[in-house]
Amino acid sequence: MQNLFDEVDSLDRRCYNSYGLSEELLMEHAAEAMAVAVRGRFAAGSRVVIVCGPGNNGADGLALARLLHGTYGVEVVLPLEVKSPMARVQFERLEKLGVPVVNAITPCDVLVDALFGSGLGRPLGSGIIGMIKLMNAMSAFKLACDMPTGLRTGGGCDAAVFRADLTVTMGALKRGMFSDAAKNAVGEIIVAELGVSRALYERESNWKLLDRSDLRLPLRDEPDVHKGSFGHLGIVCGEKSGAAVIAGKAALRFGAGLVTLLSNEEVAIPYELMQSHLRPATVNAVAIGMGLGQEFAEQELRERIDDDIPLVCDADIFAHPMLGELLKRKRIVLTPHPKEFTTLLSRTGIATTDVRGLQLNRFGFVEAFCHAYPDAVLLLKGANVIIGQGERFYVNPHGTNVLAKGGSGDVLSGLIGALLAQGYTPLDAAVHASLAHTEVAARYEKQPYALTPDDLIEGVCRL
Repeated sequence: MQNLFDEVDSLDRRCYNSYGLSEELLMEHAAEAMAVAVRGRFAAGSRVVIVCGPGNNGADGLALARLLHGTYGVEVVLPLEVKSPMARVQFERLEKLGVPVVNAITPCDVLVDALFGSGLGRPLGSGIIGMIKLMNAMSAFKLACDMPTGLRTGGGCDAAVFRADLTVTMGALKRGMFSDAAKNAVGEIIVAELGVSRALYERESNWKLLDRSDLRLPLRDEPDVHKGSFGHLGIVCGEKSGAAVIAGKAALRFGAGLVTLLSNEEVAIPYELMQSHLRPATVNAVAIGMGLGQEFAEQELRERIDDDIPLVCDADIFAHPMLGELLKRKRIVLTPHPKEFTTLLSRTGIATTDVRGLQLNRFGFVEAFCHAYPDAVLLLKGANVIIGQGERFYVNPHGTNVLAKGGSGDVLSGLIGALLAQGYTPLDAAVHASLAHTEVAARYEKQPYALTPDDLIEGVCRL
């Protein structure tokens, strides 16, 4: 688990004020980290083109050019005037070394984007947009300095964004690098240490990046147990019963001792699942919303989810009249996709936005919701999943495009429900179910278009 920051200027200043480090010293470490990345991937003599902007991101690129010059065939492109004091210092050093400064990007082995990084606060000009599109079209290995140009610190993208194979980010991980839009831009990410270790450079953050190693599976390590020892999940089975069946099979695979579908009518179900019209007394967690439709009257739903039983809520429940009542509960996990989250924001009066607006500020909208409903656990689905409760937030960046398939969300609901039934807190259930969900997807070995919910469910067995 790693810290995420929406800005690192304050961390840089602490290096200056508390550790006696200079801006120039931090810059030299930043450039060296990029140089190490190039040296580790490309042989001496390879051609490296570095496109530098007018500020300190450009200065990092100029320092990199100096470090590589003499061993690699380095060219620098300066589409804008060199402006910041550090950029001017680095440019003077380049001139004394005779590093070639050229007007056009030529074919190369490594193409470095050191235009703006995280420092741009205004829209890109048309000339820079055209240059980024040209850079993206080249076949070179693409390295971004700090953040790909065009990717905003809030996670939104400009009219064009550099698509890196590798991003060497300076000092600490920036939250904007883990928006959905950023997934196409950042590539592999390396954090450059800037004269002190990350443990000293960083402070504690309430935003965390989940590592795959953070997954805690519901292992069974006690011999004297029975099926009741591992909880009984009830799943409200509505108009589209297949969704409840998928969730039920996933829950059983993820350790729930018993799973019962709560239905109004008899439906065909796998033999390992149970079915009941009423909620059995032993049910200790409920999943609701997947394929719900209009199958139940409000009173019928209340009978299935009363007593403040832990809930995982998905899909149709976000448009249901009972939503406001459910949000008052203490033990609840909400799992909307972006469209459903816009409905949730609107119905709670937090914000009115469309999906595009949401995606431009996912982090801000999640914080707003969790501030308004601090007891609820929110899991916002997407290319990078965001999980929040109160003032604690987590990003799971490990999902892949194989999960873009109907039924994947039903599997996730079943995994969360299984952990709730086994006694996990709602926040832990959301975090660890999400990690299991993405880990199974990451291990999927067939064509990415071929995944089915059953593949996900079977993959849980091999975690």
